[in-house]
Amino acid sequence: MIRNPKSYATCPVGVVLRRMPGVTRWQKWNWKATSVLPGAGPADWHELRRDGDVTEFHAATLDLELHGADTEAYVHGLMAEVPCIYIVMREAEDRPFDILLVTASPYEAQDYTDSGEEIVEKVAMPLTLRALIEDFVEKHHEEEVFVKRKRDKKRIDLVQDGIGDPRIGGLEDVYASPALKRGRLH
Repeated sequence: MIRNPKSYATCPVGVVLRRMPGVTRWQKWNWKATSVLPGAGPADWHELRRDGDVTEFHAATLDLELHGADTEAYVHGLMAEVPCIYIVMREAEDRPFDILLVTASPYEAQDYTDSGEEIVEKVAMPLTLRALIEDFVEKHHEEEVFVKRKRDKKRIDLVQDGIGDPRIGGLEDVYASPALKRGRLH
C-alpha cells in the first residue's frame, strides 16, 4: 500500500571508495566503499588522500532520495544495530566503477543483489543523514494496521474436482491420467 506518495526529499551524498593492493596475483586492486559525505558537491573520481599504495577517492555524488512510500524500509534500516547507507555500483570499462545509486532502504539494496550484475556495499550512516531520515520518517510514516483475513462462509469442501466437468466422460475417468485416457498406456 502506498502511503504519502507526494512526500519526497533529497540530499546530495558523496561516495568515498578506497583502493588497496590486492592480496592475490589475480586481483591487482581491492576496492571498498568506506564512507559517504552528506551535502557533498559534484565529483568524478577526485583523489582525497593517499597513504602508500592505499588511495581514497570521492568517486561520485548522487542524490539520496527519500520517498513516503518507503518509510517502512527506512524504519527497518534505522532499527539496525548500525544504521547504514547502501551504495549500488557496477564495474565500468573507463573507470573502476559506475556509482548507480545511494539508498537508505535495505529493501531496495536487497533487490539489487538479486541480479548479480551490481555490487552493493553498505557503510555506516553519518549522524547528519540519520537525523534527516528520522525526521522524514517521523513526518511521513504511518503504521499499517494489521487486518486478519476472514474466510468466506461458502463451503468449498463439498466440491470434488473434475466431477461435473463436461470433458470427463464418467466418474471412473476423474482421476485417470490423460495418457491412459488416450490409450497410450495400458
